[in-house]
Amino acid sequence: MPIKLHLEWGEHGITSQRADVYVIVDVLSFSSCVDIALGRGAEVLPFVFKDNRAQDYADRHQALLANKREQPGYSLSPASLLTLPAGSKLVLPSPNGATLSLLTGHTPTVCACLRNAKAVANWLQQQDFRQIQLVPAGERWPDNSLRPAIEDWLDAGAVLAELTAPNQHFSPEAEIARQSFLQQVHAKKLSKTLRQSQSGVELITRGFPADVELAAELNVSQIVPFYQDHSYRALQ
Repeated sequence: MPIKLHLEWGEHGITSQRADVYVIVDVLSFSSCVDIALGRGAEVLPFVFKDNRAQDYADRHQALLANKREQPGYSLSPASLLTLPAGSKLVLPSPNGATLSLLTGHTPTVCACLRNAKAVANWLQQQDFRQIQLVPAGERWPDNSLRPAIEDWLDAGAVLAELTAPNQHFSPEAEIARQSFLQQVHAKKLSKTLRQSQSGVELITRGFPADVELAAELNVSQIVPFYQDHSYRALQ
């Protein structure tokens, strides 16, 4: 029986396509934050809103609440999580990756970034999934509409490039993402592309170049973040 690999952007990638598993991709920065936090021995509770509701939610779960990026402490900045204590719970509000995670319901869901692309792909191949849906989150325009983001497209391609079962069928979108990633790696341009992408330039301009560098590290992590019971935890 063939394994079908699909790719679709944002909320429509979840609401318009049934799947056996969703792979949420939000490289700058939700997915990279999840990878680093779980690598520190913490767990991440996705949340949509960054207001008093987030603080109430964190209090109910006896969890830390991520600040805004420009504020001190832990935030949606991957670099800020490099010292997160083991055993912590972190509520991480995000309009993209966290929002998508909360939409997947009871369907198995994992979170991928460039750092753990190979680890996630290896885990997917060990399961019996027949319909795998890659969901690049993208960013938001000022009117809150979806802005496709090249870093999420390439990260989806990084996961797809590691899926090598002989009975796989790539949708055209999935195949082109895979080829785009492989071309970037062959040309040794992946890190440069992230730095020069619209999202990368924005973060660097705001004073967060380390976040881009951390997010651009390819296959440095063995963490597979699995979403269950309101939080991402590392699969053992």
